[in-house]
Order: sequence, then C-alpha cells, then structure tokens
Amino acid sequence: MFPLEAAPAFVRAAAAHLDLFGLLGLCFGFAAGLMPQRRLILLCSAGCGLCFSAHFLRLGSPTGTAMNLIAVAQCLLAARFVTALGRPAWLDAAFAAFFLLAAGLTLATWNGLPSVFAGAATLVATAARLQASPQVMRLLLIGAALGWAVHNLLVGSVYGLTCDCLGLLGLTASLLRERAAERFPASTLGPVPSH
Repeated sequence: MFPLEAAPAFVRAAAAHLDLFGLLGLCFGFAAGLMPQRRLILLCSAGCGLCFSAHFLRLGSPTGTAMNLIAVAQCLLAARFVTALGRPAWLDAAFAAFFLLAAGLTLATWNGLPSVFAGAATLVATAARLQASPQVMRLLLIGAALGWAVHNLLVGSVYGLTCDCLGLLGLTASLLRERAAERFPASTLGPVPSH
C-alpha cells in the first residue's frame, strides 16, 4: 500500500481516538508542568482533571473518571488554602477524607490493573497538592504522572499517555530550572559585559 492510499485508513483510525476533552486535558496538563508558581500548577491541574474525567468516562474507565474528579476538588482547595505560611487544620482533615474516598472509589470502580495505577497515582498526587514547596510538589507529581502513564497505557488513552509524557518533560524541566536558579542565582553571575 502506497502512502497516499494509506491516508484514508490512517485518518479513520486516528478519528476513533479524537476526543475534545482529551485534547484539552493534554493542553492543561502540559501547561501545568511548565507553570512557575504552585498556585498556577494547581489551577492548570484542575482544568486537566476536569477534562480527563470526561475523557475517561468516554473510554469506560470509571476509576480514572472518579480519581480525576477528586483531583479537581483537591487542586482548587490546595490552590486557595495552602500557602508558604501553612494551611488551615480543617484542610488536613479534608485531604484525609479525600484519601479515604480515593481508596474507596478505587475499590468500588475496580477494573483490575488500571484501577491500581489510577488509585496509586491519585494518592501520590494527594500528597503533592498539600506541599507548600513547588519543588517537592513537582517531585511527587512526577511519581503520580508515572502511575497515570501506566493506567493510560492499559486503558488505551492516547491523549492521557501523551499528556503524561509531556507533563513529565515539563515537570522535569521546571524542576531542573528551579534547581539551577537556586545553585546559580542571577546576582552571583555578575554584570554582562557590553561590547
């Protein structure tokens, strides 16, 4: 089969995977990894979770849908109430309830290995969202993205897997950028000579 003859078959195969919610989730997920502030990371993550909850519902992954809805609520609460100065005591209780809810929904929506990885990724991401330090949050989100990558591979989510790969790249780049900024502050580099 020549490339021109294969084009219609390729378009039909790709169209089966086209999903506006998956595409929007991918965009929000990639943007979250690149955001410089934890509040912006969380707000983009909330948009990502909302989109992927609809995407996974369409794909028939009830655990993925439930875990993303939990993520939306956690992201919005963490963006509003977790600061460098601390967080209210009731938020710890709320996140403990989310932890139990995630475990319960993982069991209630059990779908084998996809449920294991979606549930584990959600639990790691829950810990990440409580962090006041963007760097610690990024490290934990890398772990969560790895769990979601396995889930998305198992359920056949092209957008989810692409989002995880791009998110891992963005989070790693941001993590390294911040580490470099800590090691080599701009003020220690001295003035740039002009010619």
